[in-house]
Amino acid sequence: MTALLQVEDLTKRFKDSAGLFGQSDLYAAQDISFTLETKKTLAIIGNNGSGKSTVAKMIVGITQPTSGKIMFKGNELTFGDYHFRTKHIRMLFQDVNAAFNPRLNVGQILDIPLRLATDLDETERNNRIFDTLRLVGLYPDHTNIKIATMSTSQKQRVALAHALILHPDIIIADDALGFLDASVKTQLTNLMLDIQERRGVSYIYIGQNMGLIKHIADEVLVMDEGQMIEYGSTRSLFTNPQTDITRRLVEGYFGKVLGDDSWTIAK
Repeated sequence: MTALLQVEDLTKRFKDSAGLFGQSDLYAAQDISFTLETKKTLAIIGNNGSGKSTVAKMIVGITQPTSGKIMFKGNELTFGDYHFRTKHIRMLFQDVNAAFNPRLNVGQILDIPLRLATDLDETERNNRIFDTLRLVGLYPDHTNIKIATMSTSQKQRVALAHALILHPDIIIADDALGFLDASVKTQLTNLMLDIQERRGVSYIYIGQNMGLIKHIADEVLVMDEGQMIEYGSTRSLFTNPQTDITRRLVEGYFGKVLGDDSWTIAK
């Protein structure tokens, strides 16, 4: 069976001309490979500057890879294929307070991708907007509310609706839940899992919250200084890390490497 997303040796190299001995190569990401299946979640973790956000930007189409392949349902994606890619791979914004034009209302924000990427008429677009708002726990009446007047929790739901509005196959969440308070984070995490079950969407989560990752991720990819240093099931990495970096990330959050009993109830 063909994987939903197959990333092969994805690399981003920059030229550094400030070196003592002339120009040198800097790798933000080097030879990153993984597979993502339908209705599954991959977490990419690592310390700040490890290259995980660069990988996310290459997959969503913001940053051009230096080399490597991104295969979607068996077909290779090419840099600049925005019209195709934006329908199938969407980004969930990290900072919802800066993501949207504060002068726009919710309906206008959600209508923009529909007008740009679909041939739906106004009635069909409105119905899509209303259905998507209900899916994320908001109401059709929210279309008339200015985004600037909403709470952070409501803005995050609008951001999720914006990511879902084109019925994508994959949503990339670049630490989108990391700065929310615990109760809101729990609500939105459970909402995302419910949507995954109902819509069959796959997630790539970029972040550091190991408790959240334990709850939502099927697999984890660990990066350090642009390198992929460990990749496997969340359970295997959290109970039997093979590198010191993974061990420190797990112990830094949980206080210890987890045992198999930690998966008795939770995912």
